[in-house]
Amino acid sequence: MAVSSRRLTSSLVFFLLFLSFTEAKEILVGGKPEAWKIPSSESDSLNKWAENSRFRIGDSLVWKYDGGKDSVLQVTEEAYTSCNISNPIAEYKDGNTKVKLDKSGPFYFISGAKGHCEQGQKLHVIVMSQKHRYTGISPAPSPAEIEGPAVAPTSSAAGFKASFLAMLGVLVMGLF
Repeated sequence: MAVSSRRLTSSLVFFLLFLSFTEAKEILVGGKPEAWKIPSSESDSLNKWAENSRFRIGDSLVWKYDGGKDSVLQVTEEAYTSCNISNPIAEYKDGNTKVKLDKSGPFYFISGAKGHCEQGQKLHVIVMSQKHRYTGISPAPSPAEIEGPAVAPTSSAAGFKASFLAMLGVLVMGLF
């Protein structure tokens, strides 16, 4: 009976750890506030940052910028390439924009300020498909997870899960 209980507890612990690796995140664009700007060089481009980041279905991109001077436009690939700001999929002007990545594949964003996109203020991210969510190897953290201030969670689910895991750990240790 004790062996069966330990196996069940171990299985539950591994399942909960798996869930923690697949949890959606809020990712600060560029890894820092005020990154939504004309890049000073090609290496300062947000696309360089995006190439080194992993985006999953359910993640949210967060932009911090001066809403009185700029905006974020979600656009088609064609509008992204030509910097066409006239017919966006969505327009955000609040200075604290959050966009949920709700499907796999490419997402395109450009600045709504005249001339900024042409000077490189644009972002192209690729969201991994569901089948790539867990590979057995923990993915490298994105720069936004290492640098910059943390973005507050939008629900208490993360706190609940942490409390649950702590309580489960105490119970497991009591069995051994």
